[in-house]
Amino acid sequence: MQLVVARIGRAHGIKGEVTVEVRTDEPELRLAPGAVLATDPASAGPLTIETGRVHSGRLLLRFEGVTDRTAAEALRNTLLIADVDPDELPEGEDEYYDHQLIDLDVVLADGTEVGRITEISHLPTQDLFIVERPDGTEVMIPFVEEIVTEIDLEEQKAVIDPPPGLIDDRAEIASARDEQA
Repeated sequence: MQLVVARIGRAHGIKGEVTVEVRTDEPELRLAPGAVLATDPASAGPLTIETGRVHSGRLLLRFEGVTDRTAAEALRNTLLIADVDPDELPEGEDEYYDHQLIDLDVVLADGTEVGRITEISHLPTQDLFIVERPDGTEVMIPFVEEIVTEIDLEEQKAVIDPPPGLIDDRAEIASARDEQA
């Protein structure tokens, strides 16, 4: 199975280094020197990581054969893809790969069906489940402990406890103007 583990950003310096937007919880495993990664677009790779280092909080990588800024800049926005055994599990107890979460049924604690996870959106502050509801509409559910209370891979379901208004339009909006009327 192939997983996107990073996206190449801009060139850094003049010797072929690039910044990368890490999209894996295991960068030390997936983005280590010597790792050979497929790419999207495929014409850019495969790429072999020659060196990696952290500079000002950003991961910088250099790939074999990429020796100058022009070659590094040509890789901008390329996705780096690692081959992963589908049976492999993340190291952390409450960590999941996207492929484990896609197609899970989303239900409320009382068993009420909400929908099915069709996509995971990775944002800087949190991840979102994109859930297709039975009527074909979509709802976004933050993948945070307070809302997603349980992931049961054996039962193929995610149990949620959403705040009012997250999955329905019945949220009550309190306003100081209402009290004055």
